[in-house]
Amino acid sequence: MSLLLKLRKNFLTGIMIAAPIGITFYIVISFVQLVDDMIRPIFPDAYNPENYLPFNIPGIGFIFVIIILTFLGAVASHFMGAAILSYGQILLKKLPLIRNLYTALKQIFETVLLKEERNFKEVGLIEFPRLGVYAIVFLSASIRKKGALSPGDENEMISVLLPTAPNPTSGFLLFVKRKELILLDISVEDAAKIVISAGILIPENVKFHFGTDFITPDNGHTT
Repeated sequence: MSLLLKLRKNFLTGIMIAAPIGITFYIVISFVQLVDDMIRPIFPDAYNPENYLPFNIPGIGFIFVIIILTFLGAVASHFMGAAILSYGQILLKKLPLIRNLYTALKQIFETVLLKEERNFKEVGLIEFPRLGVYAIVFLSASIRKKGALSPGDENEMISVLLPTAPNPTSGFLLFVKRKELILLDISVEDAAKIVISAGILIPENVKFHFGTDFITPDNGHTT
């Protein structure tokens, strides 16, 4: 029985290692193939290297898309390109239905592709949805750099994102008093792992501090 339990544990561990890798590669390959199937029919024959080579090049359509997007970004970074892009955005925002779809998609991509300096900076806890129950929140700006709190700062309102598990990309935008926010000494990445796994995967170095009490990931109890 002990041998069977060890084999079962090793099998499940193998699945945990292989499944994310396999699924990731499958999604990437499927996406590249999808882009290839869409681009190949409209790809100019004169610029298609496969017409001059005795073998097919997987991902040639995907590479072509990357080159076009890079060129588009370079054009948009110049004055004339930025002016043309701005004019096109104004036209799209005047079209019914299309403007709502375009605005929503633009906001999604801007959120996903935010620069590092505009990402979440710190992690904290607030009492939610009632007193005595704590929820993880992400802070868009660091408040530690402001130094010690002065009496007038305690009621300062801080905007935080309360993510929903297991999908941290959705959640609630809350404004809480700074004195009611408990800062955690963990990275945003570790906090995201906790949210995505619904509390199952808690890094070993994480300790939630409540005054003189500690909750450790080893036993999950207050000590």
